Parts: sequence; C-alpha cells; structure tokens
Amino acid sequence: MSENSKFSWGPATGIGSMPGGDARESAKTVTGSFEDFPFLPELPARGPGADMLGRTLGMLVEMYAHVEPSGWRVSDRPGRDTRRARSWLGEDLDALEEFTQGYEGPLKVQAVGPWTLAAGLELRGGEAALGDPGACRDLAASLAEGLRGHLADVRRRVPGAQVVLQLDEPSLVSVLRGQIRTASGYRTHRAVDRQVIEGTLRDVMAVGDGPAIVHSCAPGVPFALLRRAGAAGVSFDFSLLTERDEEAVGEAVEGGTRLFAGVVPGTDTALSDPAGSVMGVRTLWRRLGLNPGTLAESLVLTPACGLAGASPGYARTALAHCARAARSLADNPE
Repeated sequence: MSENSKFSWGPATGIGSMPGGDARESAKTVTGSFEDFPFLPELPARGPGADMLGRTLGMLVEMYAHVEPSGWRVSDRPGRDTRRARSWLGEDLDALEEFTQGYEGPLKVQAVGPWTLAAGLELRGGEAALGDPGACRDLAASLAEGLRGHLADVRRRVPGAQVVLQLDEPSLVSVLRGQIRTASGYRTHRAVDRQVIEGTLRDVMAVGDGPAIVHSCAPGVPFALLRRAGAAGVSFDFSLLTERDEEAVGEAVEGGTRLFAGVVPGTDTALSDPAGSVMGVRTLWRRLGLNPGTLAESLVLTPACGLAGASPGYARTALAHCARAARSLADNPE
C-alpha cells in the first residue's frame, strides 16, 4: 500500500495493442503521446506470434507452443511460431529502446496472465490447459520464469525506467464463473477455486521488483480478489462498471490501489472534449463520497481496451485524448 503511494505513476498511458505492423512507428507514437508513462506496444496485425497469446507463449521458459487451426497448442520443442514470436518481441524492444534514450520514470510492459493463458492454450489432446490443474501450475511457473527474464531485459535496455508489469486477463471472469467452453463446445470447464486463482496471480505478479497491475476489459472485474493477490493497480473499461462494482471501487481507492480507468473508446468514434471523457469518473467520485482532490492521484487514464482494431489515425488521437483528459482532471478536480 505505502509502496504504491510512493511510486510515481504517470497520469495516462495505453493498454498495449496498436494497429499496423511498424514497430518503430508505434514506439514513436507511444513515447510521443505519453512522455511520463510510455508502454511497450504490441502489434497483433503482424499475425500469429504477434497476437496477445502467441507473444506471451514466446516468453515461456522450457514450454513451447505452435499454431493449429483451432489455436495455440503445446509443443515438445521450439518451432517456427515460437521463433517468430521471439523475433517480433525483440524488434519491439529494439524500437522502444531507441525512443526511450535517457528516459526516467514509469514504463509499462504487458503479458497475458496465467488464467487467460491456461484458458487459451491447448494441451496435446486439444483441450485447454485450464482443465488440468498440474498443467496450470507448470504454465504459471514457466510464465513467471519467462517474465523475470523479460523484465530484466527491459531494465537493461531502459536503465532509468521503473518497470510496471501489466497482466492481461480478459478470460479471468469466465474462469472464475466456470464459463470457458471445452473443445467440444458442449460443456464448460469447472470454475477454478478463487484461492487457487489468487495464489497463482500473486506468484506471477511477484516476479518483478516494481508494481504489477491486472487488466481486464470484461464486465465484473474482481477488484477485491486482484487487490488481495497483490495488484498495485487494476485496469478496466470504465463504461462497463455497474452499481454492483462501486463499493469495491471505493475500497480500492481508499486502500491505495491505482485505478487504470479506460475512458476513451478503443475503436474509431467521434470523441467528446477531454473534460467530457472524465465526467463519468467525477460523477462516480461524488457518489462514493470521495474527495475530488484525490482524483488525479488515484487514476491513470487509458483507452477502454487495446487499440488493435482502430485505424492508425484514431489510435494516435485516442492516446493524445487520454493525456489531455488526465491534464483536465489534474487542473480542475472539482
């Protein structure tokens, strides 16, 4: 808690994915948009291995995967798909390093969290790893080891950075509720015990020496569970919050958890003025009886989700809009 309040978070950042396939262009856009909280862009349009799942599978230690028509499946040895994933990640890191020369401050990198990975990776028989508790444990351990190396590489390349690890968990709510379908599509995998989910997340988030946050743009984000697991921040689509979430959000703010509020749509649309984008946040603060003066220090503003589905022009506009909205919040908290 106190650790989190000492950390100098930037006012706005992105989620991870960007449109197009040019690593240098994306790194330039991101570092230009967020001078005080850049992130490592992901470019899934390049194909398998640059997608969210494939990129993280390429980071695993002593576990490998390849692409089947049904998706990613466990392999015995690293093949072409693993090599491609690693090559693209290296290219993205080279580009980020080029545009962060001399940078000091928070820098965010993203990877798929252990539960979305277990729900999305097939074992040899074609079923998701999620259905096999031993496979889930092995996967989480391999991910933790891979992330340890990845974070060390980022720190080497950008020595002035305070590296923030973001775990992407879009399937977490479905895993908790037992809604992930089996290969046949007729049944669903059993819900995983909440304590097992929490413990696994805690172990993976503990790999870095900086703060870790969890991102999910699904409805019903389990704020309390993520905080207990050690998340210093929770990243979510603000438009999906319901009254049921409000108490948990209030407790998170009062407990010092940073809220990464996704207030700018992730696909092309007409945007309101920056102050309009944060109106909902101000209203929520009033409803929860929170001090408006704490808005800027409790929030990091982001797009609602990744920008892979946006046009390049809109992606640039959306990032700049987040930065401007954060400024309007800091300048005029009331």
